[in-house]
Amino acid sequence: MERHFGNLLEAQWDKGHFLCVGLDPDIEKIPTTEKKASIRETIASFNRAIVDATKDIVCAYKPNQAFYEAQGTEGWEALKDTVSYIREVASNVPIILDAKRGDIGNTNNGYERMAFDFFGVDAITVHAYQGCEALEPFFARKDKGVFILARTSNPGAGEFQDLEVEGEPLYKIIARAAVRWNTNANVGVVVGTTYPKELALVRAVVGEMPILMPGTGAQGGDLEASVRLGKNKVGKGIIINASRAILYVSKNADFARLARSKAEELHSAIQKAL
Repeated sequence: MERHFGNLLEAQWDKGHFLCVGLDPDIEKIPTTEKKASIRETIASFNRAIVDATKDIVCAYKPNQAFYEAQGTEGWEALKDTVSYIREVASNVPIILDAKRGDIGNTNNGYERMAFDFFGVDAITVHAYQGCEALEPFFARKDKGVFILARTSNPGAGEFQDLEVEGEPLYKIIARAAVRWNTNANVGVVVGTTYPKELALVRAVVGEMPILMPGTGAQGGDLEASVRLGKNKVGKGIIINASRAILYVSKNADFARLARSKAEELHSAIQKAL
């Protein structure tokens, strides 16, 4: 049966699952009990433990490609191992590759094939700076999700994203563009939970479209406000990502158990905020 990102995500939302776990393996922070003979197996083993501990309460997994690229060939292999494992043991959970890609169309053909065909993920994050034409290779994959950066979670996000263009901030211009480009019903936007006010403005622009919301946990995002302001009219449409707050809650052999506890805590907080 073919995987369809939108269908997988909707099925998780129907279960009340809105938490996304970011699989961002930092070799220096992985517990010594998980250190294996190779970097590849260390990362893959750590990720497997996190997936096994959380797979029944998440709406998605989001590996950030930078953490794998930093480890060279072994990191790339660990990413492929991780995606394969999720598809094996949690086949109903979609995988979002946080790659923030964007280039001219011909180059994006390569990025698109890398993400969707080589790694086998279900969605990818991209930036809009080069316009709709350049992103067409991603949009054309109707079974895949494409999340466009709108208002990111980092402290300096406003340097460009808050610039006014014809009377409104650039992040709203990007959100409006995402709506226009959503002809295949496979586009979403990225807005950090660190900016609830801006999140509410983006939701008003994008309607029912999904919003990927990083920033909860280590970055100090406002979870309650973000859920309340970010959900769509039917109480769905949100993907709340947490990475470090779940992955590195313990440096000891109990890391997976405590990661599960933290995930349950965030899941409950989301439910309460809804």
